[in-house]
Amino acid sequence: MPSDAALPIVHNPRYQAVFPPGHRFPMGKFGAIARVLTDLGFGPFHQPAPAPAEWIALAHDRAYVDQVLSADVPAKVAREIGFPMTDSVALRARTASSGTTLTARLALEHGIACNTAGGSHHARREQGAGFCVFNDVAVAIRVLQADGAIGRALVFDCDVHQGDGTAFIFADDPTVATVSLHGEKNYPARKAVSTLDVPLPDGMEDEAYLAALDGALEAAAAMPADIVFYNAGVDPHRDDRLGRLALTDAGLAARDRRVIDTFTRRGIPVAGVLGGGYMDDVEALARRHAILHLTARDALARMS
Repeated sequence: MPSDAALPIVHNPRYQAVFPPGHRFPMGKFGAIARVLTDLGFGPFHQPAPAPAEWIALAHDRAYVDQVLSADVPAKVAREIGFPMTDSVALRARTASSGTTLTARLALEHGIACNTAGGSHHARREQGAGFCVFNDVAVAIRVLQADGAIGRALVFDCDVHQGDGTAFIFADDPTVATVSLHGEKNYPARKAVSTLDVPLPDGMEDEAYLAALDGALEAAAAMPADIVFYNAGVDPHRDDRLGRLALTDAGLAARDRRVIDTFTRRGIPVAGVLGGGYMDDVEALARRHAILHLTARDALARMS
């Protein structure tokens, strides 16, 4: 598999939309993670342009895409998303979708690549939900399939919330497998049916979590794929205000290492996306998200 000593990282300042002060979504983490990664010696970053509507419409209903791009989303849908549906939010969603697509292309070239956003896995074909406007991973898969760059994909989702939108989008598609490890009693209340679901009890700590992860990885390794999209949400952490699990930083690092190594050792490229993480201290949250990038850099160095 091709590799390079420098981990390809995708970032765009437009990942951070203009938000009203005090909003419960930590939008400031996207700028913070770029600063943290720069301090850790990463860069320069690959910068994506906003995705065209035609790309987004490969995974979403065109009517919904046009509503988002014109900042004219029905109030009920906007409430389900939880964001003020402005031009800035629409630009962020377009750019994150193209960012994950670029991340996947770089992963195919280098073996591993990571985004500094992405993982908006609650957005389903007809609309967004749960802080997710467009399902960037679904968009990336559809764009790469349309281009002939990949035939089959695997989505391995370790965000603490089930990847319901991704599961709904690919429910009838045998070319895409979806795996979700998530809090059994956490959002969303109505779960989808993934190719493999691993529901986890509240309060689960590192050792039990990693045992469940190993079982899921063993099953996922048998699923044919040309690329793996890894949602490395840090909301299973014990300090996350929406997580309800009890992982430590060391547990998250062990998780990321096991996921990345499982697939790269089989010669399958891994595209890492940020996923969820919810703390008021965005600098601490950014450092926790950077565990993915540090782990991926170490894995790429071993491949070189």
